[in-house]
Amino acid sequence: MAWKMHAARDAAAWALVREQHGVVTRRQLMALGYTRREIEQRLHNGRLHHISHGVYAVGRRELAPHGHWMAAVLACGTGAALSHRSAAELWGIGYEERGRVDVSIRRKSKIRRKGIKVRARPSLDSQAVVRRFGIPVTNPVQTLIDLATELKVMRLERAVNEADKLDLIDPESLREALDAHVGNPGVKTLRTMLDRHTFRLSDSDLEVLFRPLSRAAGFPLPLTKHQVLGYEVDFWFPDHALVVETDGLRYHRTPAQQARMAKRDQKHTAGGLRVLRFTHWQIAYAPNEVTAVLRQVRAIP
Repeated sequence: MAWKMHAARDAAAWALVREQHGVVTRRQLMALGYTRREIEQRLHNGRLHHISHGVYAVGRRELAPHGHWMAAVLACGTGAALSHRSAAELWGIGYEERGRVDVSIRRKSKIRRKGIKVRARPSLDSQAVVRRFGIPVTNPVQTLIDLATELKVMRLERAVNEADKLDLIDPESLREALDAHVGNPGVKTLRTMLDRHTFRLSDSDLEVLFRPLSRAAGFPLPLTKHQVLGYEVDFWFPDHALVVETDGLRYHRTPAQQARMAKRDQKHTAGGLRVLRFTHWQIAYAPNEVTAVLRQVRAIP
């Protein structure tokens, strides 16, 4: 009878190990019925390998990335989840710092673990933590917010683009989701970056704001929504052979849209025209920048 009990216990342990990418905790083994002595024997004969505080690799010490991340989360106990750069790598939208695993704990804690950057975050919403490949991890929205506290804008922008390409979350939905996180570190940085690329004026507002900028640069009033070489352009200065296009919703532009935009610019340039592009954000919030570029172009013979 005892051997049957041990066989059932071992089967349950192996199932747990497979689910956890080759790692198991001392607490889990004891809950299955293993004694301290049995655990020590398995450590001694190489069937278990110590990885971190109370966490063991089974069969071999070397772990694949998923096992490495799971071990880090298990080592930090209840309420722990992969976060920040490590979460970004698990989601496929970034990469972690070499030799470091980022883990957040939804409780007050002062624990320290070698090779793990532990953050005690009691206020982290339980809904911000999900499972990916069985590993507790912050969801894409929370991961991007956390990345915004550490990354430079260019790398943060790349992460947002990757999340969009992988259908994790698109920039417009991300911006809306940030409303539920107002005041949290990283939100302001992320929102500012998103606004610069998703902000869009109406055609009438765009025209009202752009006209004085062109006048300030010394240009006459432009023609709007005019056909030039077979394409409708936003602003056309015929006396200066200048086309000005304005971009909104940059992030969500499809490859087909990008190709059409490139073809249009190529045809205008090949026809001897000059082409400038400004974002809606620049026109609304960086008018001096727009005017300076227009002046420089106007000064070119």
